[in-house]
Amino acid sequence: MKATDNKALRAGRYETQPAGYRAFVPAPLPPEPPVDLAGRLRDLLFEADYALGRLDGAVVTLPNPDLFVFLYVRKEAVFSSQIEGTQSSLQDLLAAEARLHDPEAPADVDEVVNYVHAMNHGLARLAELPVSVRLIREIHAALMRGARGGHLAPGDLRTSQNWIGPAGCTLRQATFVPPPPHQLPQALGELERFLHAADPIPPLVRVGLAHAQFETIHPFLDGNGRVGRLLVTFLLTEQRLLAKPVLYLSHFFKRHRAEYYDRLQAVRDAGNWEGWLGFFLRGVSEVSREAAATAAAILRMREHYRARITERLDRAAANGHRIMERLFDHPIVTVATVREWLGVTPAGANNLVNRLVEAGLLREITGYARNRRFRFDPYLRLFEEPEELQQ
Repeated sequence: MKATDNKALRAGRYETQPAGYRAFVPAPLPPEPPVDLAGRLRDLLFEADYALGRLDGAVVTLPNPDLFVFLYVRKEAVFSSQIEGTQSSLQDLLAAEARLHDPEAPADVDEVVNYVHAMNHGLARLAELPVSVRLIREIHAALMRGARGGHLAPGDLRTSQNWIGPAGCTLRQATFVPPPPHQLPQALGELERFLHAADPIPPLVRVGLAHAQFETIHPFLDGNGRVGRLLVTFLLTEQRLLAKPVLYLSHFFKRHRAEYYDRLQAVRDAGNWEGWLGFFLRGVSEVSREAAATAAAILRMREHYRARITERLDRAAANGHRIMERLFDHPIVTVATVREWLGVTPAGANNLVNRLVEAGLLREITGYARNRRFRFDPYLRLFEEPEELQQ
């Protein structure tokens, strides 16, 4: 066999099935021949490790890192779901979680809410269960239950063939056909063994290999992309690469969606693990730097508005500060919400909200005279994309 042929088979091989189509059967990880971590890939790994360390340090400086995690989890939920075609924004998600009915909200917002539930469920379960096939199935069940595709066996491995390709394409026209159902247990078992093998593979390289392998196995009828991206966060947390789960790559994958899919396919077709890992590590570096910059901006914003509240609210400043601290984990509110927080009269709550609007802390987002809704504008703007800032 030629060396080039051997390299093309590093990720696995296409096998013709009894029905006549060709399905891809992945080879166990790690790749053979091993990933070449010399040259540019070595530099990218160093940059990614360094950026991840800087992010970890930046988050620790925050007054309450868990509040940073709160919104980053939701940002990830929005971007990962948008890759799969949902339309809901961060603001839509936060309003839905606050149980603020919005007749104009996209119908798919429940899918994004489910993503948050799946993320939080997985992070909590990591205290007692390693990243494993069992955990992956639990996450899938939480992600899919009651949402679009929820009828497609949440938490159960598929028992029929799926495929990837343009809308309406047939199995024979597919861009990629994952392994047939009867080979899923072996493929997933091999992936689980790789995740916890005692070998010298750098942790970030292991995470990158695992994500690509999961996407290739595609073990569920729906939701594979989202579960695979959740897997990245769970592995980073389990391996203690971050003290808090604040690295989310869906923003990077969405921004470079075509390259994301092309790099994964090049692994299957040509065994190009190095190309995929270079892309993955570049994403880790880029997103880590952005998240660290956001953490620093949160500190500056918080101090700026604390000073502004003290200056502009006079005797009501203490209540203004109490409201602002609650807004970090409840950034979409109504006057009734503020009244409940403080135990003040409706008129008092309304007055406080209006003064916080004048101070620039809150912005009204409905345009209604009644049933008004407000957002913690300077905070949410730090997490939103330019198109979302037009809302």
